[in-house]
Amino acid sequence: MTILLLSGRSEVFHMVDPYRVHEYANEYLGAHKLIVPAARDPKGGLKRCRIASIDLFQFSYGERVSINISSPDDDAYYLHMIMSGACSLSAHGHEHDFIPGEVLLINPDDTLKLRYSNDYEKLVIRLPASLIKAVCDERQYVMPRDGVHFSPVHRLSQENNIFSLLSLVCREAENEPNDLQVQRHYAKILVGKLLSLPGNNLRLKALAGERVSFDRIEEVIEQNLKNDISLNQLAELLDVSIYSLFPVFEKHVHTTPKRYIRQRKLEAVRIHLSDPAAVINNITEVALSYGFYHLGRFAEMYRNAFGELPSETFSKRHED
Repeated sequence: MTILLLSGRSEVFHMVDPYRVHEYANEYLGAHKLIVPAARDPKGGLKRCRIASIDLFQFSYGERVSINISSPDDDAYYLHMIMSGACSLSAHGHEHDFIPGEVLLINPDDTLKLRYSNDYEKLVIRLPASLIKAVCDERQYVMPRDGVHFSPVHRLSQENNIFSLLSLVCREAENEPNDLQVQRHYAKILVGKLLSLPGNNLRLKALAGERVSFDRIEEVIEQNLKNDISLNQLAELLDVSIYSLFPVFEKHVHTTPKRYIRQRKLEAVRIHLSDPAAVINNITEVALSYGFYHLGRFAEMYRNAFGELPSETFSKRHED
């Protein structure tokens, strides 16, 4: 798998000693110890850029190395995306061998050991804890007392769309001139996508004590159109079983919950693109805000639903 994210515009080092890469990463990514078994020709490299409050690092050591992370960073979470090569994780008696297409999520209090192959390259994203909390509050998640905690290992698929989203985030981070408002928007979308991954300790705020009707289901969906709300989360919000939702949707709208939610998101995008008073920087921003991370697929679904491309809807917003 070949994944290209940051370009040469973000390059800090190229073909340098691994300890030089480590010193830079140690300063900006939190304290950790590097162990290099044997020194060879310098082949390390590092790229760095920033989008809003999120730091993006793409680097390799060019050697087989081990890293011990034992000084927790209480102010940040770290997402490691494996781009090439192999990585082994040791943490709390558990072992895992990462391959490209998997990500590691490190919580503020985690201690662990990582071993990299010499052809290993990764993207590391530093996510401030304050940003995680802000997005949780905005999206109506219940925050645990001891903070958000992610499972460390996640295998991504095309349905996750995180590869497409990260590519857009990196491209926006490297844009000149930077638009801080747009960058904050992208940063929140990325955090929201990570919060939708399985294996965290979050839950949506419950609506206790109410009988569920289709009107109530519609209300909950409308309140969460900009969230990556899954069928499990919808059922939890409504305090019903997943299986009880299917006959309700079949009776009232003759489709499945997933298709109905997707259609409502598309309709919301159309309303937004058609509104002459709406402040819109670009169509991509609107699509991302409603959870459409694969833009080609989004345009195809939009045209199938409304008989025209999003750009055509947008171009007609001032015609009347």
